[in-house]
Amino acid sequence: MSISRLARIPLCSPSRSYGTTAGLNALARPKAENLSATWKGTSATGGNTKNFIGGAFVDSKTTQWHDVLDPSTQTLLTRVPETTLEEFDQAVDAASQAFKSWSKQSVLARQRFAIELQYQIRQNADALAHSIVLEQGKTLADAHGDVLRGLQVVETAIGITSNIVGEKLEVSKDMDTEVRKLPLGVCASIAPFNFPAMIPLWTIPLATVTGNTLILKPSERDPGAAMIIAELCSRAGLPEGVVNVVHGTVPVVNRICDHEAIKAVSFVGGDRAGRHIYERATTNGKRVQANLGAKNHAIIMPDANKNLALNSIIGAAFGAAGQRCMAVSVAVLVGAAQSWLPELVERASKLNVNGGFEKGADLGPLISPASKARVTGLVASCADEGGRIHLDGRNVQVPGYPAGNFVGPTVLEATVGMRCYREEIFGPVLTVITSDTLDDALDVINENKYGNGAVIFTQSGATARKFESGVNVGQVGINVPIPVPLPMFAWSGNKGSVLGDIGFYGKSGINFYTQNKTTTSLWRQEDAIGNKASVDMPTHH
Repeated sequence: MSISRLARIPLCSPSRSYGTTAGLNALARPKAENLSATWKGTSATGGNTKNFIGGAFVDSKTTQWHDVLDPSTQTLLTRVPETTLEEFDQAVDAASQAFKSWSKQSVLARQRFAIELQYQIRQNADALAHSIVLEQGKTLADAHGDVLRGLQVVETAIGITSNIVGEKLEVSKDMDTEVRKLPLGVCASIAPFNFPAMIPLWTIPLATVTGNTLILKPSERDPGAAMIIAELCSRAGLPEGVVNVVHGTVPVVNRICDHEAIKAVSFVGGDRAGRHIYERATTNGKRVQANLGAKNHAIIMPDANKNLALNSIIGAAFGAAGQRCMAVSVAVLVGAAQSWLPELVERASKLNVNGGFEKGADLGPLISPASKARVTGLVASCADEGGRIHLDGRNVQVPGYPAGNFVGPTVLEATVGMRCYREEIFGPVLTVITSDTLDDALDVINENKYGNGAVIFTQSGATARKFESGVNVGQVGINVPIPVPLPMFAWSGNKGSVLGDIGFYGKSGINFYTQNKTTTSLWRQEDAIGNKASVDMPTHH
């Protein structure tokens, strides 16, 4: 997501006509109809998405709407409001009022909400996954993975009673110093399109169990999962106003950055938007955590388990159509492993590109025609700059989906000076570069501006040790293609992939949503009242 790209998103016009659910196929249509009939805040049959303010789903009074189209068919699913200034202020006011009581709730009461929320998500995982397939285009299995990784954060948040324990020390005779973690106030979360459930669930559980209230702005491209989660929060007993959902683009993002009542902003998305949000919000005194772009490398050593390495790289490069910030987008073939390139291409060519509900689909469409155009343009630049296109997915044909935003698995051979290497492609494109030695491969990774993650495939413990010690990225995998830490740890990307110094979820997440209060107290024992009475004759001492 970028500020400039957000500004160019077309607003719907009364003169523009769309297909109804008739544009969806027999697999997708009943799921869309069920979502519209079951959930209060979202629609998958052409109706309007609502705001969620003060515990109620509210129709926006805006005159500006954004169309959400099924990426496989371009069928209109819902219209998303550009939330008005008045509506935004109502959401912040609701969060501010709710904070007064929610912050005073016991940690056990807040833990109970997390326990109930994880139950509600498990019970309604199918609905969340169906919404993701329809709006974002993921395969059904991958959409369930999106939900599961968010659910794991909720489950970890249940441990808040142990993880928020303070510290106390007797620093001198009868003098104690105590440190407590207290909530910040109203916080905000700006979520991307590529993980419609997981990223909201990175923030909602931790913000709330630590006693804060939250304004969530999901992506205007696929807000359905966030609206379902908001309703599940209510079902789980969350008081009105603790979580609010507003929609929109640059104007709403800027209001989040500027509103004096909002104390912290969490963002996941692209470089340009992330820098804008970080600079604007921190200038206004807010705490910010921002995850930006990535260019994740996988080194394949000649001694690697060939089958594991190739299958792992293919899954990490092309899963979710490459629309993951931890996707492996660069494979570095070292020495004799360079001869494995033809087999890598052959295996990638066998992946099934299809609609997300289709049986056996390995990857679905990109989120939008604009994303497809950007990806295909970067693929073309490889050949223009002297690289080689070993597998070209630009003209893939998917039966039954002639209007889909599909790009098939694509494998490029390039050098580090080419655009296809330098820029984040965010599509099903694997760029292959070659290296003579491990040292040279490490230099390539360390000189790249991004630092989300990098992995190595090898059967040598010494090689793995050298890689782990020498690579400058935040998340390292050894024979693991996507080394995203589970939520008992913390997200740890570095370099140009992050802004802010407090990571997502884990102990870092708790630190992000809390502030320390230190109290030093003196209660002298000799001043105690109620000592045993003396019956001796009073005398001077």
